[in-house]
Amino acid sequence: MVNRTVVRGGLVITASDEIHADVLIEDGRIAALATHGSSAAGAWTAGRTIDATGKYVIPGGVDAHTHMELPFGGTFASDTFETGTRAAAWGGTTTIIDFAVQSVGHAVREGLDAWYAKADGKCAIDYAFHMILSDVNEHSLKEMDLLVGEGITSFKLFMAYPGVFYSDDGKILRAMQRSARNGGLIMMHAENGIAIDVLVEQALAEGRTDPRYHGEVRKVLLEAEATHRAIQLARVADAPLYVVHVSAEEAVAEIAAARDKGLNVFGETCPQYLFLSTDNLAEPDFEGAKYVCSTPLRPREHQAALWRGLRTDDLQVVSTDHCPFCFTGQKELGRGDFSKIPNGLPGVENRMDLLHQAVVDGHISRRRWIEIACASPARMFGLYPKKGTIAPGADADLVIYDPHAEQTISADTHHMNVDYSAYEGKRVTGQVETVLSRGELVIDQRQFTGRAGHGIYTPRSTCQALN
Repeated sequence: MVNRTVVRGGLVITASDEIHADVLIEDGRIAALATHGSSAAGAWTAGRTIDATGKYVIPGGVDAHTHMELPFGGTFASDTFETGTRAAAWGGTTTIIDFAVQSVGHAVREGLDAWYAKADGKCAIDYAFHMILSDVNEHSLKEMDLLVGEGITSFKLFMAYPGVFYSDDGKILRAMQRSARNGGLIMMHAENGIAIDVLVEQALAEGRTDPRYHGEVRKVLLEAEATHRAIQLARVADAPLYVVHVSAEEAVAEIAAARDKGLNVFGETCPQYLFLSTDNLAEPDFEGAKYVCSTPLRPREHQAALWRGLRTDDLQVVSTDHCPFCFTGQKELGRGDFSKIPNGLPGVENRMDLLHQAVVDGHISRRRWIEIACASPARMFGLYPKKGTIAPGADADLVIYDPHAEQTISADTHHMNVDYSAYEGKRVTGQVETVLSRGELVIDQRQFTGRAGHGIYTPRSTCQALN
């Protein structure tokens, strides 16, 4: 009885079904589902009953792209694993996959151990890691095999940021060849960083220093070119490819063309590309610095292609790329030189609500909302069906979601450790009411009842989305 919870009266929504059902939770897992009012559901006894009448019961969100405490541009992302995972819970996300970083000249293991230490005992929700490879060599290629064996099955490479994270085509090809053998998934930041650096240098020399020029130099064509090149390298290596933070129509077209050939090429976009634009980057008085991220925000006309890609499954996942830097003291490092503005936006708390607003607005269906925010990221990164669905045996990561509540997104009310909201003043319909993580209440009727250390490291299997 003590370890049993029943959620009664809600509309259970998964990627495949919408059913009026009660949910029985036992020892942190889903034990059973049964139709409202059925004899089976009526026979359940539990220590705790949650009334979800008139609400949705959805799987906890899986945010497959976050950067807590990331060192970047001489500073650090302002959310710690403690503050960031607490904010994620407030927003209905119950699992994050963060990026551990290998530094140039250092072993992969050294970087991974540093991230284990940052997160251990701090997280309010469950977490896993991808590995950023900054130095592809014979030693780090061998380490990839070891990491896959311990449940870190995805590796991020950068075609951008020369001198920091950048890998040339030869290193990318070697990593892809290795992943083809060990079952890992290569994640690609696809922008032509060598060309972008030339354009940055030219812009600054001409006195074009404001935040809006960050978007102008990181051209759509240089994202599309890098996406095309990454796909061709993956074909040569016979390796699957996942392109992160796709922002532009031309890059979507490259992914769609590859998928039309039956290739294991996948794409992710983020709420900022769906709801924000270069209009934000151009805000006066350096306000545009709040919206500097890479890939950059694009002109508003690109949004239709991103929504279409999500509907047609040419884009499979919406993650946040949550990488917050405070406006005061961090974003301000780039006053007078847009290239020194730390790249990143806060958003881990807003994703589920913004995507529900997309349901309200008619961009996607309710089931597609759960697919792109919960089920597909869980499958992509080897967490399904433990995460991302509501089914017997799955972890009891559940969100009671009020689809009728109205709220205004604001830094005054958010829980991320950052002094602004990228969506300040935006009205949305829908709000998280209650969140369970492995059967434990983390948010109870809009009150935080979780704790640092509840969240556990979760090893992953290899990609479950391959042809």
